[in-house]
Amino acid sequence: MTEPLFLADLDAPEVGQLVALTGDEGRHAAAVRRLRVGEIILISDGNGTAVRGPVATADKTGLSITVEEVLHSPVSPVKYVAVQALPKGDRAELAVEMLTELGIDEIVPWQSERSVVRWAPDRTERGLTRWRATAREAAKQCRRFRVPTVAMPMTTAELALRIAQTDLTVVLHETAEAHLGTLDVPTSGEVMFIIGPEGGLTDEEVDAFTAAGGRAALISDAVLRTSTAGIVALAQLQALRVRGN
Repeated sequence: MTEPLFLADLDAPEVGQLVALTGDEGRHAAAVRRLRVGEIILISDGNGTAVRGPVATADKTGLSITVEEVLHSPVSPVKYVAVQALPKGDRAELAVEMLTELGIDEIVPWQSERSVVRWAPDRTERGLTRWRATAREAAKQCRRFRVPTVAMPMTTAELALRIAQTDLTVVLHETAEAHLGTLDVPTSGEVMFIIGPEGGLTDEEVDAFTAAGGRAALISDAVLRTSTAGIVALAQLQALRVRGN
């Protein structure tokens, strides 16, 4: 049986120490998952550190474990950033979930011109809460010790400014002449890729991003859904980095 992972604050944990799991996570572990004394679980801080050990105490409010191992997830030399145009329906959660499973470091919501969904000021916080909760749950499900950051939404102009700060920004577009595999993909630094909405990027958006230094590229011989394109791009970028090493 796979050992379940929960998220909690960890303060320089050491072997032999008791670590408490309280709040919603603790109640879920004790009351919903019904974990009992002696069962082995993982608790992570979401920033790369985790502890593993048997449940020492459990009641309806939470539990504690005795730390048998302190684990650390190594920091990748590449920080992957996905700019996700706001999708419609449940495709936003699907995109966030799959990107998290594959190892994305940061997700930036983007209000593109052709996005059907609009995050008005009163909806932004709700949208961010939903995306962040999805990232947390996906990290727990796939046993990732790092929960990706879901940043504040950015405009097209703000993204164009950020492109200059990256080591590579890839603009995923079906009319691009170059395939992603032909680009010089760095083996360290920040790599960002921009995923358009279901209706695709406008010419003005492509022009703004490429003028700022972005590289338009193909990742498939077909037009992919917005919730699929990011996964395909991230997998290819990771494979290209490994090959580059």
